[in-house]
Amino acid sequence: MAEQEFDLATYLTDGVENIVKGAVRATLKDPKESAFMARYALASREASRRRAALEAQGEHIPPFLIASITSSCNLHCAGCYARENHICSDEKAFAQLSAEEWAAIFREAKDLGVGFILLAGGEPMMRRDVLQKAAEIPEILFPVFTNGTLMTDRYLRLFDQARNLVPIFSIEGDAQKTDERRGPGIYQSLIRAMDRMKETHLMFGASVTVTTSNLREVVSDEFISVLQERGCKVVIYVEFVPVTSDSSELAPQDAEREFLNDKLASLREQYPELLFISFPGDEKSSGGCLAAGRGFFHINPHGGAEPCPFSPYSDINVRDTSVREALHSRLFTALQEGDVLMEDHAGGCVLFERKDRVEALMSAE
Repeated sequence: MAEQEFDLATYLTDGVENIVKGAVRATLKDPKESAFMARYALASREASRRRAALEAQGEHIPPFLIASITSSCNLHCAGCYARENHICSDEKAFAQLSAEEWAAIFREAKDLGVGFILLAGGEPMMRRDVLQKAAEIPEILFPVFTNGTLMTDRYLRLFDQARNLVPIFSIEGDAQKTDERRGPGIYQSLIRAMDRMKETHLMFGASVTVTTSNLREVVSDEFISVLQERGCKVVIYVEFVPVTSDSSELAPQDAEREFLNDKLASLREQYPELLFISFPGDEKSSGGCLAAGRGFFHINPHGGAEPCPFSPYSDINVRDTSVREALHSRLFTALQEGDVLMEDHAGGCVLFERKDRVEALMSAE
């Protein structure tokens, strides 16, 4: 049988619509949350229309943006790619984008048809000023990837007022696995934060870094039940990318990915009220890596437009140009027109594994 031709635009548009539909189903029991998601569903369709119109004119706009809004973090998680790539440090933050500069980026992204902006760091809840700017753009959904340790009454009020801000708590499995990576007592801090979200009737999700060590646990009924009982609506699985050679054995390989994909299919049937997302998922079925503007791109705390957080290379800064122009940077164009994004690879990020090729493209005239 001939291999079915892959249509990237259809894949991305359907993916965004399915996420929104799943979120609406997941919030039907909360009238306030359901009302917001219904409004957002309309905004998402408008964003898809804008992207399609630009696509028809020969310009591709990805539906996702990852924004690392700070390099500061209050934890020292084992194997943290942000610290290894110097996105995150203990030094005093300097020359980072201001809240107003991030607001301008968010507004332009909305006008281009970007529907999701993932707020990361560092620890994004250390930049309340930026989160408040994001709250002013209800047409965009902002998942906030957080370690959960900074959840206060003041933040709960912000999340209640701005339903487009959705905390995504990073958790590694049970208390032992989570505290091993994130530090003593972090698991209980996460559980307390989740319980407070449930008491306030606020939607939240969980992000799990999948390794060969915790894979079977984090897709188990026991683990999913703990999250579901506390009101979690979205579970995002992110494959571990080894930033040092001594952690390479933790990176999932083909057998683990196949197991995860099969398990996700059964979890989606077993827990229809939860939304399960896998990143990067099966890249072969999605036509290759979606970084460098094919499906998403990354802006670092200083404004550099990068292919993805795991590939911290940039030849253009949004401080000096627009988001639209950054999407057509020489590096992004070379990656999209070349074959690197389509190559098979061992870990969760082809660009991280082929960083010598990316560096060569950076230095090419």
